[in-house]
Amino acid sequence: MEEPLALHPVKLYVYDLSKGMARRLSPLMLGKQLDGIWHTSIIVHKDEFFYGSGGISSCAPGGTLLGPPDTVVDLGNTEVTEEIFLEYLSSLGESMFRGESYNLFEHNCNTFSNEVAQFLTGKKIPSYITDLPSEVLATPFGQALRPLLDSIQIQPPGGNTFSRHNGQS
Repeated sequence: MEEPLALHPVKLYVYDLSKGMARRLSPLMLGKQLDGIWHTSIIVHKDEFFYGSGGISSCAPGGTLLGPPDTVVDLGNTEVTEEIFLEYLSSLGESMFRGESYNLFEHNCNTFSNEVAQFLTGKKIPSYITDLPSEVLATPFGQALRPLLDSIQIQPPGGNTFSRHNGQS
């Protein structure tokens, strides 16, 4: 049994899905500089948790095909036990973060990471990540591409769909 006041580190893994292309091409395409197209996940209790079009997934840290993160942000520590956290994730997976609820601009991996970070630490993830969709949509090119971009479903390969009930969704 775990001590109730044990502290567990919480990290945010940040990946640039564009692999540097956003930094190079955004001034030409959008008329403004973007440093990346961000995918994030939360690392806690020795696992990496993320959200995509397949729902909530988990893997060993850095275990998706995205490889190691581009940046690691220390979000602090949590007293939330693994058991309570997994129950919380199960609840999220059945309500707010079902796979069919995924939307590239309004309800994505960064929305999930922000929600989970606040639950665990009381802190939000950096605004340069959460503000990116509105920055893109504020450009004429972003508005023109929105119908295409809205149809994109992202699920980083390499994780296991999270389920509290041993493989049953």
